[in-house]
Amino acid sequence: MAKYIFFSGKGGVGKTTMACATAVYLALSGNKTLIVTTDPASNLADVFEQEIGHKVTPIKGVGVIYPQGTAHESPLHAMEIDPDEATREYKEGIIGPLREIMPDDVIASIEENLSGACTTEMASFDRFIDFMGTADEYDVVIFDTAPTGHTIRLLELPVDWSKHIEESAEGSGQTCLGPVRSIQGSKEKYDRAISLLRDPAETNFIFVMRPEELSLYETIRASRELAAIGINTGEIIINGIYPEEACEVDFFKKKFLVQQDVIKETEKLIDRPKRYMLLRDNEVKGIEALKDVAEELFHEVSAHGSKKMSFSGRSDPSRRSASDLTGESSSSFLDSPIKSGNDGQWTRKTDIDHLWLPHDKQTKALFFTGKGGVGKTTVSCITALHMADKGFKTLLVTTDPAAHIGEVLGKKVGTEPSEITDNLYAVMIDQETAFREYKEKVLNDARGKYSEDMLSAMEEELNSPCIEEMAAFEKFAQFIESRDYDLLVFDTAPTGHTLRLLDLPFDYARQMEIMVDASSGSSVTGNITKERFGKIIDMLRDSSRTVFTLVLYPESTPIEESYRAMIDLKKAGVETQLVIANMVLPEKVCTNDFFRSRRNMQIHYLNKINDKFKLPVAIYPLMDEEIKGIEQLRSVSMELGHR
Repeated sequence: MAKYIFFSGKGGVGKTTMACATAVYLALSGNKTLIVTTDPASNLADVFEQEIGHKVTPIKGVGVIYPQGTAHESPLHAMEIDPDEATREYKEGIIGPLREIMPDDVIASIEENLSGACTTEMASFDRFIDFMGTADEYDVVIFDTAPTGHTIRLLELPVDWSKHIEESAEGSGQTCLGPVRSIQGSKEKYDRAISLLRDPAETNFIFVMRPEELSLYETIRASRELAAIGINTGEIIINGIYPEEACEVDFFKKKFLVQQDVIKETEKLIDRPKRYMLLRDNEVKGIEALKDVAEELFHEVSAHGSKKMSFSGRSDPSRRSASDLTGESSSSFLDSPIKSGNDGQWTRKTDIDHLWLPHDKQTKALFFTGKGGVGKTTVSCITALHMADKGFKTLLVTTDPAAHIGEVLGKKVGTEPSEITDNLYAVMIDQETAFREYKEKVLNDARGKYSEDMLSAMEEELNSPCIEEMAAFEKFAQFIESRDYDLLVFDTAPTGHTLRLLDLPFDYARQMEIMVDASSGSSVTGNITKERFGKIIDMLRDSSRTVFTLVLYPESTPIEESYRAMIDLKKAGVETQLVIANMVLPEKVCTNDFFRSRRNMQIHYLNKINDKFKLPVAIYPLMDEEIKGIEQLRSVSMELGHR
């Protein structure tokens, strides 16, 4: 058995559930097990139904009881890496030992170096690497990772940083985090991590996917990117398969057959061991539910969903029916999808258009964010096309490193804006392209102003992995500042990484403040940059120019993650204005216990969404097929009441 097990995949495929179920299974099988999440929008606590946080915490309910009746410490522990706390620990780890031996001005200089935005990424990564050195403490360490694009970035970092430290040591001796000597000790740790990640006897990579074309596409792409840095995929879990016995109506029969086609394609294209997991009639939370998932995960299930089905059949009196929820007949449940959090009245779908309309000829930005897999990309594409059809020149931007707006639009989307259809343009922020352009621009601006030695030192620092994040932000900032469009629609990365992106102008503005103050306000460049970031911050905070929409589906985990995101945005002075509850089951197709149970669960959570967020809530139904191409997007937009 591998010592380290990574669970990765597209957002919303069930990575956390599969990782937690595996952790419970291994712990109950006699292995001292640690599960760590590297996702900044962690859901471990929600799944285990207990507080965890930035500390190794024993999980209740998994303890082994010996015949004498003595309970021993839980064999399962968990930790959620908190980026802010990891940053504090990382900085103190570097500065602490120097406080007694270095003068105050040197300490101040190091602190200034470590005040950069890239330190947060480096600190979280460093904490992650620490857990690859726990050979004596745990039998197995499981990593529940962020969605694929960010996981690839995380796993590339030890390679990038090891190389950067080596090159800097041979050159100026400086890195963007300060002198090489202050982080030289990290190189051995990174080299060891690279060795472990590449050793299949030590590390197993499990990709979780849904039986959907986009999920398969991302799994193949991510596997190839890992292989490029010497890491091989171990096995595949195909999760969320519709049970054949429950799919007697055409709506679900169609979805079942599409899933089976994707499963066949997966079996043909990916030559790896596979496990098959059925869609469940209720959400998975708590140890008992995880044990049930583990039972299915570790005992073979047919790809056709032909395992004996069991329905929870729970009847919860706190769950109101569709007619109770809307105050109207249940048939109108999906026909009146906006409920005001203020007066509790349902209004027409078209009422959300006023949120999206630009005012006073100023460019307006629409952000769609939420947990991975909630349908942000599809919702963003529908909205962008809808507003373009209304005559507004619209740019659709994806900030997700695992972007697939091209697949949804049915058009190739590159790193420069391209026309998709009348009034609609699209572009993706590719970190590697942004990094290359940023580096070239900085060096070109510097040529003729500085000596060759200075240019060489600048180029060395620009090769830092930290610069990639700064370059991607620079590209994002250029689009935010653009006045070439009436509307900017941002299809963002999953919540934690979006909040990180939106933190950056605040971080850089604070950093510029430090730099300007340090030079007694004499830094012209610093003042200009500070003013620029200030304007971006002002736009993000101006609800007449920027609209933040949370996209979720009505289950506990995406609700809790979105609520935390709303609170974090509010702390930064950014107000959320709309919630879209996506993938809601239409009542007329829920004709058996299985789907009635899932729909009752959704209704329960739709009530919770309304009570918790106190915002307008738009309800979008589950579609019977994946939405791809302009005509299909336009058709769905019409179905949703977008006129």
